[in-house]
Amino acid sequence: MGLFNQVKLQTPESIELEFTLAGIGSRLLALGLDYLVILTSALVLLWLWSFLALQTLDLLTPVLGETDGLELWLLAIAFLAFSALYGGYFILFEWLWQGQTPGKRIAQIRVVGTTGRPANLYQASLRMLLRPVDEFLFIGFFCILLQAQEQRLGDLVAGTLVVRTTPPAPKSFTLSAQAQVVAAYLLETADLSHLHPDEFGVVRQYLQRRQQFNARSKAKVSLDLAESIKASLGLQQIPAQTTADQFLEGVYLAYQGDRP
Repeated sequence: MGLFNQVKLQTPESIELEFTLAGIGSRLLALGLDYLVILTSALVLLWLWSFLALQTLDLLTPVLGETDGLELWLLAIAFLAFSALYGGYFILFEWLWQGQTPGKRIAQIRVVGTTGRPANLYQASLRMLLRPVDEFLFIGFFCILLQAQEQRLGDLVAGTLVVRTTPPAPKSFTLSAQAQVVAAYLLETADLSHLHPDEFGVVRQYLQRRQQFNARSKAKVSLDLAESIKASLGLQQIPAQTTADQFLEGVYLAYQGDRP
């Protein structure tokens, strides 16, 4: 299996998106970083809970006398709090951060559905529920190594893939020098996280196929698409003397450079 396998996904809008699979190394790095965050948070939580539990026992011991039952309750609550931290960490981050956790963001990978969209709450929850199974005897590790699309059990059930956040480099079109200027401008002034992967897919498809349009159709399609992307990014203006084509080329470059 190659280190950087690519996969093509079809969106519900019939847009073909191409992704590079994350690979086992990037996923292990992300998981290690995530567990470091969880462990640090758990230690802080344990320290706070121990302090509160001791204060509670000191207050109630003179009243109740025996506190064995209370100690078990406090221990059970601590266990539930850790379980909520562990499960909630992966579910909430993957849902709210469009398929990323802090570890995945640093490793530059993300979880997407088989339609190319970021993982939703349902998918993030399924992945989390099967995480203990995947980690038992390294079942998930071997699934990733042996499965064509590098999916662990949680991915197979949830219908997700883990991909690199940097799209493949353009293969069938050239970019103008002005595109670099536009890209630099966008990276400084625009929040490219507002650009949906489907919109990026449309931009890429247009750049790949624009030579197939006649001049009139090409001008209309590029202008309409540029206006749509400007609205998505909330842009009021773009660099002077920039054509719609050059703007779309800049969006393509900037989107690749700004992926978290």
